[in-house]
Amino acid sequence: MSTMNYKGYAARIEYSDEDACFIGHIAGIKDVIGFHAESVKELRVAFEEAVDDYLATCEKLGRAPQKPYSGKLMLRVPPEVHAHAAMMAEAHGMSLNQWAVEVISKAS
Repeated sequence: MSTMNYKGYAARIEYSDEDACFIGHIAGIKDVIGFHAESVKELRVAFEEAVDDYLATCEKLGRAPQKPYSGKLMLRVPPEVHAHAAMMAEAHGMSLNQWAVEVISKAS
């Protein structure tokens, strides 16, 4: 799956058959920022405008814009799952972090 990205933000895109348009939201933040367009080209422009407008609005309000996920993930798993994951990472010649990134990135 491809992701539309701009200035560190990613878009979640859906298609509305009823409205015959693409509907997008900025993913990974709690603020709700939406945009829409009838073509992919227009959607790209609308997404970039939405991000720019969000950043400008935050600046005008004097508050920091929310950032997408940091990339730090903390999990609590049973000890036997931790041991098995560590064993699999070692068997693949990877650190546990490298192995987990590879496995999680393949999840659908």
